[in-house]
Amino acid sequence: MAAKKFYAILAGRVPGIYDNWPKAQAQVLGFQGARFKGFATRGEAEAWLKNPTSGQGRPGSAKKTESATPLADADILPKEGVVSIYTDGGARYNPGPGGYGVVQIYNGQRKELSGGFRLTTNNRMELMGCIVALRELEYRDKPVALFSDSSYVVNGISKGWAKSWRKRGWIKTDRQPAVNPDLWGQLLDLIEGLDITFNWVKGHNGNPFNERCDELAVASSRQNDLPVDAGYRGSQGQEACG
Repeated sequence: MAAKKFYAILAGRVPGIYDNWPKAQAQVLGFQGARFKGFATRGEAEAWLKNPTSGQGRPGSAKKTESATPLADADILPKEGVVSIYTDGGARYNPGPGGYGVVQIYNGQRKELSGGFRLTTNNRMELMGCIVALRELEYRDKPVALFSDSSYVVNGISKGWAKSWRKRGWIKTDRQPAVNPDLWGQLLDLIEGLDITFNWVKGHNGNPFNERCDELAVASSRQNDLPVDAGYRGSQGQEACG
């Protein structure tokens, strides 16, 4: 996916269009009720500012799109005193070469992490992004807000599914084996004792942090000599429920 190059600020310190994220971030970070969105072209950004309920804002498009309001929610922005972690992951061809990307922000300090494997799945890379982020977490005594576009990951933790699977010996309620127990087990161990919330965000929809994670994940999946994902057993199943 092409990187977002223009950021339309509808509600911020100085509304308008910005051609880089650091300048745009300065307008919305800490601004109550901030509303903004990223676009690939200036034309799309201008169209959205004129009609922010039109979704993507492509000039002349009559296609109904989702409202940008969820992405403009100030809750996705880093907050003072909270470790904000944004993750993404995926595999080409699923299964295939895969990668994950992480952006962590705490009180203005930014850290990026990434990696990949030669044969893996989308879900394993979504999980691995969270695992690596929490494994490298420096501020374990601070509240943590983790943002992922994977409902598989967010539901697995927030709804207690993964914890229940482990209690039942990695068996789901439908008596089928849970997929990726090796990674779910690591993630459950890492969140133990943390003040952490898992939050779902829509992917590829203008969130600059999610977009950056996607860039890191894609770049990692295309590297040469990727290591083997030792935990991957070739199963392509997905947990859809607890």
